[in-house]
Amino acid sequence: MHQLLVILGPTASGKSDLAITLAKLFNGEIISADSRQVYRGMDLGTGKIPKDKIQDTCLRRQAEYYSNGIYHYLLDVSDPKEYFSVAQYQKLALKAIKDVQKKGKLPILCGGTGLYISSVIEGWKLPNVPPNAKLRQELEGLNTEQLFQKLRELDPKRATTIDKNNKRRLIRAIEIATFKGYIPLLIKKPLKWNILILGIKKNKEELKKLILERLEKRLKEGMIDEIKKLKENGISSKRLEDFGLEYRWLNRYLEKKITLLEMKERLYRDICHYAKRQMTWFKKIKNINWLENPLQAIQITKNWFKN
Repeated sequence: MHQLLVILGPTASGKSDLAITLAKLFNGEIISADSRQVYRGMDLGTGKIPKDKIQDTCLRRQAEYYSNGIYHYLLDVSDPKEYFSVAQYQKLALKAIKDVQKKGKLPILCGGTGLYISSVIEGWKLPNVPPNAKLRQELEGLNTEQLFQKLRELDPKRATTIDKNNKRRLIRAIEIATFKGYIPLLIKKPLKWNILILGIKKNKEELKKLILERLEKRLKEGMIDEIKKLKENGISSKRLEDFGLEYRWLNRYLEKKITLLEMKERLYRDICHYAKRQMTWFKKIKNINWLENPLQAIQITKNWFKN
């Protein structure tokens, strides 16, 4: 039976480090499950793991993304100007997982985007609705409150389950509802694989401390310059707002709408709220082995391989 290891947890909890450790110990390769790390040029703001400087020419040709001596998939696969859907992610993730399995290696699905993880392991049957550029352009001018109201008018049932602060998902839901007249009920066909799910859990105060430390570190490493470069490359303020968190608040700071101190305070607050929303989503996922420390992960994975 095919095996799949899943590592999830809130932002700043140490998922990537754990995934690399387990990949080295259990002959694995990593498939990212992060809705913003799919975009090129969005590195520090998304916490993307840095690429290795590969010396071997043959390996460099093969490696789409190689970090810490491990192959990574679903990083840098889309232009930030383009919309990247859950359906696109699911299709590419399943292909990557199967490619890793064909190599005789362990696929490790790792990330904090619960929507992406659920779509893969629960086998969501997603509606095949093409992008509607004209409609999206109209909807871009609306704020999240207006979009939520519009969705509620189109499909009240879907409005009860969506994150009403996520502009991208609101627009996609309206697009689907407009195309079909309703949003189809979600059909699930869970993968019949041997799946182990490891979850990193931190207490509230420890996680807040980790979030603050990481934020300060990224700012020192040049996160503001990263957003400047995206703007120079034609990424609009509206698009940066859509990406939320670091991209929203640093863009507002660069546009002199807020001070440096306000940017840090508001960004820190929003990241903490985001971590809380992530944990709320993870509660919907069954059979998570919550970890107190990384050593537990090694032992649990060893036992899983034995069975």
